[in-house]
Amino acid sequence: MGTHINRHHKEIELKANASGKTTTQITIPSSYREKLHPGSERAHQITRAIGVCIAADLRPLSVVENAGFRHLISVLEPRYEMPCRTYMTDKVLPGMYDDVKARISEGLSHAELIALTTDGWTSRATESYITITSHYINDMWEMESPVLQTLPIYDAHTSGNLSAILKKAAVEWKLERPNFKIPVTTDNARNISNATKDAGMSPNIACFAHTLNLATQKGLGVNQMHRILGKVRRIVAFFHRSTTAAAVLDTKQKQLLLPNHKLVMDVVTRWNSSYEMLERYIEQKAAVYAALTDDGVKKNVKDLITLSDEELKTMEMVVEILQPLKKITDALSSAQNPTVSMIRPLYHWVLIAMEPSAKDSPTVRELKSAIEGNLKPRYSDPSLQLFLDETTALDPRFKSLSYLDALTRSEIFKSLTDKILQQHPRQASGEETDQSSAGDQTASAAAGPPAKKSALSELFGDFFSHGQAVAGAPKPWPQVVEEEVQQYRLAPVIELEENPLKWWKENKLSYPHLAKLAKSCLAVQATSVPSERVFSTAGDIVTALRSCLDPQNVNMLIFLKKNYKIIH
Repeated sequence: MGTHINRHHKEIELKANASGKTTTQITIPSSYREKLHPGSERAHQITRAIGVCIAADLRPLSVVENAGFRHLISVLEPRYEMPCRTYMTDKVLPGMYDDVKARISEGLSHAELIALTTDGWTSRATESYITITSHYINDMWEMESPVLQTLPIYDAHTSGNLSAILKKAAVEWKLERPNFKIPVTTDNARNISNATKDAGMSPNIACFAHTLNLATQKGLGVNQMHRILGKVRRIVAFFHRSTTAAAVLDTKQKQLLLPNHKLVMDVVTRWNSSYEMLERYIEQKAAVYAALTDDGVKKNVKDLITLSDEELKTMEMVVEILQPLKKITDALSSAQNPTVSMIRPLYHWVLIAMEPSAKDSPTVRELKSAIEGNLKPRYSDPSLQLFLDETTALDPRFKSLSYLDALTRSEIFKSLTDKILQQHPRQASGEETDQSSAGDQTASAAAGPPAKKSALSELFGDFFSHGQAVAGAPKPWPQVVEEEVQQYRLAPVIELEENPLKWWKENKLSYPHLAKLAKSCLAVQATSVPSERVFSTAGDIVTALRSCLDPQNVNMLIFLKKNYKIIH
């Protein structure tokens, strides 16, 4: 402005400021040389974004000290001054943790019932941790599974110590609900099972995937299968350690037009990895045989025993038997659809599938018998069976309860009726009238507002109602509940691929009391997979370079990784 006046309006005399210096306008380049104030909104946004990057992408806390990352930020925003690692650890990430915890606590406070899954793991620094994950169905009938905490265990893994951790979590997160105990899904270890009982939590659901793993391991451990698995492992290990053999195998795969897949080595403690090893070997058996008989490989083969035709036939039969069990494990790993309702139907299906067949070889019959013998005694507690059958009845995919006889089915639905009456022992007469018939509610809602009454109807309607007053009399509360349960039982089942929670969302007004019960029971998990998934996340956080990470920061980083939602 001053330059303009001096050039075009010389008659105007400019006055100097108090210091005697003429003010000058700040240029754009010079403005970028001034650092952002740490308390400014822009600086706060960038700092929080860096915190999100660390939490969501599993970046080390030391990333703020890395030259490449600092250069990237300086190019994007030259005025921003990078905070130190301590500031991120002490201020930024704890602030994000508190915000997410408040959001999760708000969601938990509206849940009808909260179920838990829990499991333990050991870090690279040989520190023991226990992870607790919660599960509930929100008001939109969607499954929510926030991770609550990952805490170190410094004492012995006794049921008493584990019970204290569970109790503390229930109090801290306000998980308890009137008329309900907290269901917990765990592995089959006796200490954690006893810990749930000591904490007053029930029922304790044994992880079905873990149960299936134990039973199948028994089957794969029979003598002949043990020998077959040992031979396959030696062959796979040979191709894994010999670069020459691996190259020849790759060539043979191309010549035989087989998929270019590497052989799989199993993990002895996980049956599904043994299944995948056998399945891959069968797929590549022609290429494997061709590679082993190749002159360039044969001279290096020592003490490598190939499989006989009879052993290959046995392998193929075993893979055929185990394939459905692998699909069951995959289906139970779903995080969005209810799984607890699948336990009893799948349990019965597996037992039927393990019955001997005329075409079975002696080895296959022995394998089936071992699996059946290990699985049959499990889930035998009557109260647990009743709970699992009730959850199955509340799932519109399986409510036909086809694995039970007619009398037991009726008893299960009678139990659901009794449970509703126990939770709601008395209803006001007005409520009874309103809820006496779900069909009446739907019909009246569709009909719109009532027609205007004539003068005669208003005067004598109560006296000359043609029996309408009698028909509309409030029904006894037990009858209302029984009719609701009966109507639900007669409704058609839905397709297995459909989402039962979506069905309940659309039909909750038709079966209001059953819907409330379903929202509580169907949140329970059939497996502890949700907590086990934390192990892989923890492995990415507690790496070899960060094996000394403070347990408090381990908990915070896992919590943010699993629960923080980036809003674009």
